[in-house]
Order: sequence, then C-alpha cells, then structure tokens
Amino acid sequence: MTDRSSVLDEVRRGMIPAHIYNDEEIFRLERERLFSRAWIFVGHESEVPQPGDYVVRRVLEDSFIVSRGEDGAVRALFNMCLHRGMQVCRAEAGNASHFRCPYHGWSYRNDGRIVGLPFHQEAYGGETGFRRKGQTLLPAPSLDTYNGLIFISLDPAAPPLREYLGDFAFYLDFYTKQSAAGIELRGPQRWRIKANWKIGAENFAGDMYHTPQTHTSVVEIGLFREPKAEKRKDGCTYWAGNGGGTTYKLPVGTFEEKLRYVGYPDSMIANMRANWSPEQQAVVEDNAFMISAASVFPNMSFVHNWPKVEEHGDAVLPFISIRTWQPVSADETEVLSWFAVDAQAPEEFKALSYKAYLMCFGSTGMFEQDDVENWVSLTNTAAGSMARRLLLNSRMGLLEDGSHVVPRLDGTQFAGPGEAYVGYGEYNQRHLLSRWADHLEKPPADVAQVEVGGQVTG
Repeated sequence: MTDRSSVLDEVRRGMIPAHIYNDEEIFRLERERLFSRAWIFVGHESEVPQPGDYVVRRVLEDSFIVSRGEDGAVRALFNMCLHRGMQVCRAEAGNASHFRCPYHGWSYRNDGRIVGLPFHQEAYGGETGFRRKGQTLLPAPSLDTYNGLIFISLDPAAPPLREYLGDFAFYLDFYTKQSAAGIELRGPQRWRIKANWKIGAENFAGDMYHTPQTHTSVVEIGLFREPKAEKRKDGCTYWAGNGGGTTYKLPVGTFEEKLRYVGYPDSMIANMRANWSPEQQAVVEDNAFMISAASVFPNMSFVHNWPKVEEHGDAVLPFISIRTWQPVSADETEVLSWFAVDAQAPEEFKALSYKAYLMCFGSTGMFEQDDVENWVSLTNTAAGSMARRLLLNSRMGLLEDGSHVVPRLDGTQFAGPGEAYVGYGEYNQRHLLSRWADHLEKPPADVAQVEVGGQVTG
C-alpha cells in the first residue's frame, strides 16, 4: 500500500482499491489497529452453562479460555502459562475445575488463579522467590455481554459493549431475544476458506444484489417460497450504530400472520409479541419487513432465513445462524458458524430448524458453496499487479453527485433506528468499510506489559 491516505479516502467515497482484499501491509494494519481495539464475538453463555464449563476461542493468534467459574462468573483468560508460555488448555471445550499446564505442571483454577506450582519451596524458595498468591492467568483486557453474547476486546479502554453496538442492539434482539429465555447455540462448525475476511462480512451486511445471480439454482429448485430471487429488491437494507443488515418484504397481514408465513409456531410468536418492543413489532407488523442477514463490525454476522425442509412438508422452517470471519492471513479466513435457536422453542422446531440451517449454511450448505466460489475468486484476483490499478465501484444506490437513487425511508415507513433504503444498494458495505478505514488511520495505542510476580510495566 504505497499511499495509505489515498487508499482510505477512496474507500470512504465508495471506490475500493481492489488490492485491499489481498495485501500483506493492509493485513498488518488490521491486526495492529482494528483487531487490537474492536469488540470481537467469542461465544455465548449457553455454551458454558455450568460452573467449570469452558470453550477455547481466538482473536487472531491470541487464544482465550472462556470459562464459567465456581462463582458463576464468565471470564476470558489468555491461554498461556505464566511460567514458560505453554498453552494451558489444549481441548476446545469441556468442564474442568482446574487447568494444568502439560509442560511443568503449573495449575490454575477455572477463574484463572494459580493454585499449584511443583516444588515451589525447593525451586523458588517459596513466596520469597515467586509470589504465588494473587497470581492469575492474564485476563482479556475487556469482556462484556449482550443477550448472552460474549465479546472481548484487546483494548482495556474499550467503550462499554452496549455503547459500541449502538442502535444495532435494536436489531440484535430479533435474533437473540425471541423469548425471555434467550437463545442457545449448537456448534461451532469450523472450516477455512482461501478468501479475505472482509468479503464475507460485507456480503452478510447488505449484499442483496448477488442473490438473483449467485443463488439462482437454489431458488429454482424450489427451496424458497418466493418464486424469484429478485424479490429481495422489495426488502430494505438498514445500518444503525455499529452494524447493519437486510430484510425481506412480507405479505399483508397481522403480526401473527406474518410470522406464521415465515414458519414460526404460535407458541413462539406469542413469546416474540411479549418480548419485542412496540417499535420492533412495528418493523414486522406495520412495515412488513422481516430481518434477514446482518453484520456487526468488524467480523460477526447473522443470517435468518426460512427454506423448505423435506420432513416439514411444503411449509417453510426458519433458522438463525451466527458466524465470525476469523482472519488467518491476507488471503485466508477461518469461519466459525453456530446454529442459534430460541431456548424455549418446541423440541420438534429445534430439530427441524437445525436441519434447515445445515441444508443452507454451514460447511456443506448450498448457499455456502455458492458464496465461497465468488469470495475465493475475488481474493485470488486481488493479489495481482493489475488489481493495484483498479478501483472497484461500491457506490450502488448513489448518483454521481452523491445524492441517493431512492429516498431514505422515514419513520412511517420503517420503525427501526438508523438509515434504511428499499431495494438494491451498497449503503451498508460503505458504512462497514468506512469504519474499517477509520481504524486503519488511527495509530495503535501503547500496550502495557504485565510482569509475572511483579508490577505492570510500560
């Protein structure tokens, strides 16, 4: 990246230097300036329901043990022994009261406190040589939750998660608060794709335009009720706070009729009525929009869809999936994909919804295969010298003078917060990449070091 300010300025006006999707210098800056600050989704409280339950998750190269302690609190502990740096926990999930380093046997409670140090007296002279009391595995600099979703930030000065999410929290409730019990997760499935992480995040944030082309075969075989993929243009895109997404347009009817059209049983619809605010209900009932795919900056995405499942006859079955785009390198991404479902949903619904998810998304899903082919091709092409000469046009929805092709929906047309527009447009991709540019422009913060057995050093 020879002229950083020029690249970022072009991104902000919607003309994307093609090489940003496969560039080592860009990736270095993302690691240093974006993933060192942003809130990153690492799991859900339903994955660690009992004291001692844990999962191991990463933020780039940093491995964290996300565990529920005996006191019931959820923590994220840096997965590195205080002695010689061995990974303390090598299983991906389980239940343990203690973690024992396999290198020299130092052991830690599931809240991070060190409790075992072989030959403490003989090797260190006891507490005078190494002060064991009060030592813990290094906690994540910041941890916060929303509706059971667990996020960590590598920035100790990160804003509160709710502030970071902003108005997008309004839309998160559609996925995570269909009843007072919240959601439960199954997974994650994990796989790697030879594609840049930003492409998937952008795609889920607002790309309704690709559906008629990329997913034509899925629609033509009758997987979805809507006869043509072009029906997506009747929906809208919205951006609010630190995230945005897409909607489908629903037929005329009551709140209950619209949700039955999507495939929800009456017991779940009653819970949605009881748990969603009047404004959230109005998006569905009055505006006739149903929330679909979405992304939270930088790398968390959702999808909500309702295909036909063979065991369910001709009716559709809705499912929700959560995923993260975990960067591995400039041209490789590890995808983590969870199935999410309302914890109070009927068991039959949970089973069929899971089948709908597997059929469409996940490592072998039909939509997944369509999408990945595009993303890999884009990443490969972005690596060449010609890509450094090309500005990709991401100004869909804007005229040459910057005015909008269609007017923004007002409060009578869309009851949710943020900016919403009917039809095809790249409003959300521009919002997401503008935030990306802001992070890459901001110098990294100084990082304090922790001296084991001593004090914080600069």
